[in-house]
Amino acid sequence: MRSLREMSAQVQGDFRRVVLATLCFGAVSGIISSTFNNYLSDVHGFDASSRGWLELPREAPGFIIFGVVALLLMRLRESRIAALAMVATMAGSLGLGWLAPGPALLVLWTIVWSLGDHIIFAVEGPLGLKLAKEGAEGRRLGQLGGARNLGVIIGVSGVWLTAKFLGDRYDLFYLGGALCALAAGFFYLRVQIGKGEPPSRRLVWRREYGIFYAISALFGIRKQIFLVFGTWVLVSMHHVSVSTIALLYFIASALGVLMRPLLGDVIDWLGERIVLAADELLLLGVCLVYAFASDLLPAPWDLWVLFGAYILDNVLFALRVARTTYLKKIALDPSDITPTISMGVTIDHAVAMTLPILSGWLWERYGHQWVFLLAGALALAGFFVCLRIRVPARPVPGVAAGAAGAGGA
Repeated sequence: MRSLREMSAQVQGDFRRVVLATLCFGAVSGIISSTFNNYLSDVHGFDASSRGWLELPREAPGFIIFGVVALLLMRLRESRIAALAMVATMAGSLGLGWLAPGPALLVLWTIVWSLGDHIIFAVEGPLGLKLAKEGAEGRRLGQLGGARNLGVIIGVSGVWLTAKFLGDRYDLFYLGGALCALAAGFFYLRVQIGKGEPPSRRLVWRREYGIFYAISALFGIRKQIFLVFGTWVLVSMHHVSVSTIALLYFIASALGVLMRPLLGDVIDWLGERIVLAADELLLLGVCLVYAFASDLLPAPWDLWVLFGAYILDNVLFALRVARTTYLKKIALDPSDITPTISMGVTIDHAVAMTLPILSGWLWERYGHQWVFLLAGALALAGFFVCLRIRVPARPVPGVAAGAAGAGGA
């Protein structure tokens, strides 16, 4: 048996490695998220309808991710799965930048990149929980979220500098993303936590996790509408350049470096019910801004308000970790967490995969306002779902021991 000091030293070392991996993956996310819509518009000539249709193959990996992760968990622990995800992310980034001259290859490399992205969604939360003290899960996940935002800043800064001095060189943008993914994979490979634990050999579906599944679906809807059409408002209606989008993403990420750890503390303090319900109300306000700012305000004030909504929405994404801490508190078995998060990702994609197609049709047929009115109605419904969240008065036996035995602050 190892001493408590040795276990603590391993956890601290693993935490540093996960932070570095998260930082590098954040840089990839910053590069691709801040350029992808401009890339589709500038290089491939996409309109709003085409952009909506691309979401179907882009989000397809999320629809099957519960099965993919379940198979991987039979052989690999979460940190090795994360490293494998970075290989897919690297290949997808290189393909987008250098090997996508037409629609078919564009779709192929988008799927490859998306597969890596979705695998990380399923394993990053459980990794963070294993590195957390009991009762401080929100803080630990917030710290990792802050590291990701710092990585986003680095990635977006690279995009901004490259665009300013060399122009919109998407080949260079995505080459940089591939190198960052390679570095992230290296750090994930060195993480030791979870070594020696028995592999998972089952899919998980429990009626007791129904609220978690519901809020996962709502998050998927919210993510799709804002990542796709929130940015599209700026790009297609106001012709905002890639360097300006990168700057907005930079500002949001800089705020996130400070806000994510604080919001993690807020989750630990107020609880998931209050935090997630408040998030839905704030999201409703953002929807109304996107829908009506350009109708109610003169230029350029409408654009400045839209910039503010874009930044606020990006900061609010930090609250998604409340879903993970909620699941940890209600889990009937510690080994349920990773498979259940994977199932949540699949559910949010099952609901959200066709929504961008409907939203693109609404945009083209009736105007962009209806896209965000739909999103606002769903945010209001989400508010009432979140009010139904309940957690045990005390940690579920076994789950606390599993997390506390592995973690340290």
